[in-house]
Amino acid sequence: MVEAETFLLYNKNTQFYVNLAWEADELVYLDNSSTTPVCRRAIEAMNKVLCEDFGNASSLHMLGIDAEGYLDDARVSVAKRLSCESGCITFTSGGTEANNMAVFGAVSALKRFGRRIITSEIEHPSVLNAFKALENEGYEVVWLKPDASGKIRERDIFEAVNSETIFISLMYVNNETGALQPVESAVAAAKSAAVRFDMAKKPLVHCDAVQAFGKIDINVKAMDIDLMSVSAHKLHGPKGAGALYIKNGVRISPLMYGGGQEKGLRPGTENVPAIAGFGAAVEDIGNISQNCAAAKALKEYLLLRLSEIEGVIINSPADALPFIINISLPGHKAETLLHRLEAKEIYVSSGSACSKGKLSHVLKAQGLDAGIIDSSIRISLSRFNTNKDIDALAQALKEIKG
Repeated sequence: MVEAETFLLYNKNTQFYVNLAWEADELVYLDNSSTTPVCRRAIEAMNKVLCEDFGNASSLHMLGIDAEGYLDDARVSVAKRLSCESGCITFTSGGTEANNMAVFGAVSALKRFGRRIITSEIEHPSVLNAFKALENEGYEVVWLKPDASGKIRERDIFEAVNSETIFISLMYVNNETGALQPVESAVAAAKSAAVRFDMAKKPLVHCDAVQAFGKIDINVKAMDIDLMSVSAHKLHGPKGAGALYIKNGVRISPLMYGGGQEKGLRPGTENVPAIAGFGAAVEDIGNISQNCAAAKALKEYLLLRLSEIEGVIINSPADALPFIINISLPGHKAETLLHRLEAKEIYVSSGSACSKGKLSHVLKAQGLDAGIIDSSIRISLSRFNTNKDIDALAQALKEIKG
C-alpha cells in the first residue's frame, strides 16, 4: 500500500492513486487513449517487486527465481486475454517497440521472398515511420487509404497483395477516431495470395492492437494473426511495458543482441516491476463485454450532450470503438480548446499523443477539410469515467462556444 507521505492518496471512488497536489474530485480525465491512470492493483504489484522481490530475473538464486515468477505470471495473464499460449508472448518496453520489432523483424526474416510490404495511411507513427524507413531502403510500400469514415476498404487490401508481398501491418482500432479496421481481411488476403501465386512463404500479418487490447475480446488463434502488439499503459498499467504476440512457428529477426532474455528477441534485463504491473492491470480488467457496454452507454450520453452544442462535428464513424470519440468545433483551434478545457481541469487531446500538435494525418487521410482537422479534439474514455465527467465537458464546451 502506498503511504500518504509519498504524496499519493488512494481515492476509493476512482480506484486510483492520485497526487495530493491534484484536486481529484474536480479532475476530469478524458485522454485515456494517450495514457491511463495506473490502477491500484498494478501499483501494489509494482511496489512489492520494487521493495521486496527486486531480484534480476536471470539470477539463479531465490530472489532471481521469484522475479522470474512475476514474468511468468504476467505472461500467462496477457496470453489469456489473447487466447494463446504464454510462450507466444514476448515482453517489450511498450507498443512502439513491439510494433518496430514486428515490422523490422518480419521484413528482415522474409526479405529473400519479396520486396512488397503493405500498411495503411492511418497507422500509429511507430508503424508509419518504420515503413517509411523501409521504403527508403528500397522496399515497395503500398499505403492503403481509408474511406471517408476512416476505415480501410477490404477490397483494397486484396488488390494490394501480389506475388512479391511479404508483410502486411494493419491496426485493429485507430487511435484517433476509434475506427475498427478489417484485420481479418488482411489475414484472408495473405492466405489467398499464398495460394493464388503459389508463394514459397505466406505473407506475415501484423496487427497493432494497442487501442483494442483490454477493450475488445481478442482471440488471436481464431483470427489466425501472425503478430500482435499490445501495451500496458492504455489499460491502467504502467508506462514502459508492452508485449508482442508471435504465433507458434513464426520466426522474426531480432533487432538487438545481448543476453538470451525473451528468447533472444528482446535481450537485456527485464523491467520486472513494470511487467508485474502490466500483468496485474490485465487481471484487473474484469468483464470486457460489460466494460464495452458501459462505454457505449457513456458514448451515447456524450453524443446526446454534444448535440446540444451548435456546430459540433463528429469525426468518428458510428460503429467505432465506443472508448474513442473524435469531434471538431470549427472556428476554434484544437490547441486553444485544449488549454481552455485544461483551465477547468478537463483533459482531452488533439489526437495522438505522439503528434505533438501537428495536423492529424489520420483525419487528413480521411479527406476532411483543414479547418475541421485544425479544430479536432479526441475524447477517450476508460471504464472509470462517469456521466458526471461528460456533463463537465459538455458544460465547458458550451461556455467556450459562447
